[in-house]
Amino acid sequence: MRPEPITADPPGYPARALLTQSWLDLAFVHWAVDPADVAPLLPAGTVPDTLDGATYVGLVAFRMHRVGWFRLPGVPYLGSFPETNVRLYSVDGQGRRGVVFRSLDASRLIPVTVGRAAFGLPYLWSKMSVRREGDVLVYDSRRRWPGPRGARSRIALRVGEPVEEPSELEHFLTARWGLHSAFFGRSLYLPNSHPRWPLYHADLLDHEDDLIESAGLPRPCGAPVSVLYSPGVPVEFGRPGRGPAGIPTP
Repeated sequence: MRPEPITADPPGYPARALLTQSWLDLAFVHWAVDPADVAPLLPAGTVPDTLDGATYVGLVAFRMHRVGWFRLPGVPYLGSFPETNVRLYSVDGQGRRGVVFRSLDASRLIPVTVGRAAFGLPYLWSKMSVRREGDVLVYDSRRRWPGPRGARSRIALRVGEPVEEPSELEHFLTARWGLHSAFFGRSLYLPNSHPRWPLYHADLLDHEDDLIESAGLPRPCGAPVSVLYSPGVPVEFGRPGRGPAGIPTP
């Protein structure tokens, strides 16, 4: 099936939100990769999502804020923490574009264990910080468990001018309305929705990273093709669908 259009706005908000949260102070750093190199790393029923023949690996660092269930007030401490994820871009047999997380480093152990057990997501417990001085943000991460222990990431960027008219590539990399995952041998699609991203150009001042290689991907060659910053958005996740056909979960 032809992939859904790339849209800056969500196709719709879930009637009943399963999870609510906010993503704040995001750094989006991306490199182009060969679709053939990442295809074996995607869940069954999905293939690499491409734009002009290329797909991408993303290193995305941010602050998770007040994760909550069913639109209840978010948890202030356990639900708020730094996170850095390594992600790929996917499309399934129903044409739904999404992301596939190869790793999600987070600084709270309880959310890590819940994410691994409840959703089968590759959460990992890490020592992390996000610091801001004026227009410069620094994201640091060093892995604790389950490993490889000591895998680390450091991103420093300077926030620039607003992106007035995002390009097709910038929408492709940021406006993703679901995630694909494999859980107990089944493929799942978890839809999400949020307001349109406020995006800013950014300069990458410093970058050291082991997380991409630890996630089973080649070390990126050369400078990233896209570096963006966003102050963030509130997010809702709907109920998961089962398999590439999107059969609703009972």
